[in-house]
This record gives sequence, C-alpha cells and structure tokens, in this order.
Amino acid sequence: MLINAITKPCVFPMNCFFLKLPFIYSVFLFLGILQSVQAKSISLGIDYLEQLEFSILKGKKVGLLTHPAGRNNKGISTVEVFRDSKEVELVALFGPEHGIYGDEKASVPVEDKIDHRTGLPVFSLYGKFRKPTVNMLSKIDVLVIDLQDVGVRCYTYISCMRYAMEACFENDVEVVVLDRPNPLGGQKVAGPMIDEQWMSYVGAFPMPFVHGVTIAELALWSKKTLGVLQVDDATRKKGKLTIVPMKGWERDMTWPQTGLVWFPTSPNIPTLDSVAGYPMTGLGAQLGKFRHGIGTKHPFRFLTFDGKDSQDVKIALDNLNIPGLSFELKTLSNTKGEDITGVYIVLSDWNAWNPTDLAFHMMQLSALWEEPSPFGEASESESKLFNKHVGSTLWWNTLIREGSAVETEKFITNWKLESQAFRNQTSKYLLY
Repeated sequence: MLINAITKPCVFPMNCFFLKLPFIYSVFLFLGILQSVQAKSISLGIDYLEQLEFSILKGKKVGLLTHPAGRNNKGISTVEVFRDSKEVELVALFGPEHGIYGDEKASVPVEDKIDHRTGLPVFSLYGKFRKPTVNMLSKIDVLVIDLQDVGVRCYTYISCMRYAMEACFENDVEVVVLDRPNPLGGQKVAGPMIDEQWMSYVGAFPMPFVHGVTIAELALWSKKTLGVLQVDDATRKKGKLTIVPMKGWERDMTWPQTGLVWFPTSPNIPTLDSVAGYPMTGLGAQLGKFRHGIGTKHPFRFLTFDGKDSQDVKIALDNLNIPGLSFELKTLSNTKGEDITGVYIVLSDWNAWNPTDLAFHMMQLSALWEEPSPFGEASESESKLFNKHVGSTLWWNTLIREGSAVETEKFITNWKLESQAFRNQTSKYLLY
C-alpha cells in the first residue's frame, strides 16, 4: 500500500501493495514532515495525489465515489480535479447517501443518473443498490474513494465505503482511499460498542459510536483484520487497497487547527457546530420528546423538550455537571419563521468533553419526564431503529427495566473501557 511505504514501512510486511516508482525513497521523508508542517499547509489525500501527478491512476479507467465535501485544500471538488487532469481517465461517478451533490434528503433513495456537469454516469449507492454491482464495476479498473466522514459510527459514508471495498475486492477492482481529517480529532473514542445483532447500514463496523480514526485508517484496519469486511478471508487478503495519506495532520488537531474550510457533508451537518452536536444529541432525540434543533441554524446543538419549559430543561442539564459542556437559553427562528426558545449546547472544554455522554443523559431525562416511558412504549420498528444506532442491547434492556433510575454513569465508565480496548486493537493501523 502506498501508505505503508510512506509512514509505516515495517508494520504491514505481508500482502502490501507498495508504490514501485522512482520517488519511493524520498517519500520516507514525509514521516518527519507529518510532525512539523504547519496547519495552513496541510495536504489532504487528494492534494498529495495531485503532487504525485496521479501516478497510481495512470493507464487505468477510474471510478470516483465522492460527495460535495470531497474537495482539495483549495476548495476545488475532486470531480473537477480529476476531470481537468490529463493524467486521469475518469469514466464513472458513484454517489453515497444524499447524492453526489449533497442535495438529497436523509434516508431517501437516490436514483442513477447522468451527471449534467461532466456527462458521466452517476451510479447511486443509496438507491436500488447499496453495494456496487458487477455491471457498475465492469466499467472501471480502480475505484477512488474521497468521502469526508464526521467520526461517528452511524454516519453512512463509512458504511458506503465498506460495501464498496467488499464489491471491489470480489471483482478484482483496486480501491484507492484518499484520506481526510476526522473532524472530531483523532483522540476522541466514545460510546458503546455495537452488538453484532444490531449491525446494519447505520452500524457497519464493530466499533464504538465515536471511533477516533480517519476514513483511510478505517479502510486499512478493515482490510487487515479478519471478520470486519463481509468477504471470505482469501478475498480480503487478495483485495488491493492503496491509501493516499494526508501530510501535516496530527491526531490532536481540531478542525479549525487544520486551516481547512468546512463544507457541509449532508443537509443537517452544515457547520462544525453541528458536527460536534451530532454525537451529543442524535441518539438522545431519537425516541421521546427531546428535539435537537433540526430546522434551525443550530442542528444537533439546540435542545427543546415538548411540553417542558426551556428554563427547566436548562436547569436539569446544568445539574448533570457533564464535563466540557455548559448550556445557554436562546431563541431561534425555524424554517417556518417561528421563534423557538431552547437550550444551546456550549462546548466549553474540548479536552474534558466526552462526545456521547449527553445523549444518554437525555434518554434518562426522557424516561423521567414522560409517562409512560417512550422506551417501554416504543414499537418494534422504533426499538429496532434505536438499537441499530445505539448498538447496546444491555443499555436498552436496562433502560426499559429501570427507566430514569438507570445508572448512566456506570455505563459511560464501562464504555470508556471498551473504547480503550478498541483503540488498542486499531493502534497499529493509525497513520498519524
């Protein structure tokens, strides 16, 4: 793999695909550069690929799986970068949930189409098919994946990558992953592991809810670890994965420290504000009367509770003493032009903040404030969807049995131990 030649030449000695080009010896120098480059000069995977003059794609028919946030560090889309390069023969585009231009609603199937900008076919991987078909892959030699993730297990772009990797490995198509920062940084790992019975398209990897790896690290770990990809072992080992890393990114960087502009990854993740809010409130508002600001300018960061005064909600949240968070009353307008008073979540201490704590305290409050409990009264479809996102049968059963008396902090403590075990498991696949 290209990444092995650059940053960790001794870690993966077996079945690795090294880039056998004249500059192979000079790229070892990048290991030192990774530690010293200033934030403003960070190169994303696509930037590095450009610097290499697209050498690994020469002579190959290229498919590109991307979305609007797939851009270089100048803000130019990877589609345009490939289209304008004489070195890249781009023959097909592949789109995840929300479509290649990000204008499709969540959970709404997307159809195949012809891209009006390039004239290329766009194969939807969130429509009739979630996994690329033999026909789709027959048109390409290599599938380049350039997706900006948000660091959360249920965000479907990483699921899309997994399915694409499996299909490519099964059909002898090379996979190239262009790396990007995890916007939650590379140190935050939090929330429950997912039980095998709940794995789905919103939980396609056996990992904590907040996973703490980049999308390329995730690809590398899944390629190297038995049982992560749903292919037989021979196919996994034979599959060709090439990773193009970033230069200058470090694990403890927050997104603002990268100097990069944030481009919305989906309609309800328009800003970094909402990126941080997504793991904090997404699970907590899935069942019950909490609402988390969808339809306002602060999606996932603005809490209301139907039938409850916002001042009382704020007092209850303040009393939880959740590390790294504080709460402010705010009045915002929604998309209907209505003014809504609610509680804005302030991330006051990044280092102390545990991204998922608030969500589970929200569930505890829902059980306290609602009669009957929204969890005990959930329909079969509601409970299945909830558990596919949360992933912990033990939490669900305890929440049903004990309601507001559930020992949330005990679960949080145990999940921290599970998260550390996951970090230990993946540590040798970390690239930065």
